[in-house]
Amino acid sequence: MKLLIVDDSNIMRRAIEKYLAEKQFTLVGTAADGETALQLFAKHLPDLVTLDITMPKMDGLTCLDRMLQIKPDTKILVISALKDASTGLQALKKGAKGFLPKPFTAVQLQKEIDEIMGVQEA
Repeated sequence: MKLLIVDDSNIMRRAIEKYLAEKQFTLVGTAADGETALQLFAKHLPDLVTLDITMPKMDGLTCLDRMLQIKPDTKILVISALKDASTGLQALKKGAKGFLPKPFTAVQLQKEIDEIMGVQEA
């Protein structure tokens, strides 16, 4: 399973990568903005993307639309500090598989990823 991490915060990108280290994903890239994310996405066609909403150059909702045009079956988890529920709903309507508000714990992220990927708890 190929993973792409998209967040304008370097600390957040590293935290997500660390939190998901045990999940057996192949990290194909990290991006700090939507334009770089789309380039990496088109090149690697990841199975899973963690996607921030508020980023420079291109926001997460626009990026989400374009990613799903390229590979509609990609599982996208929107992770955002925006506490606005309507943004999360908008992302889900556009095709995101989940929404996780920041800040979050490793357990919360792993649980959300498991749900999106259809992993059954043992």
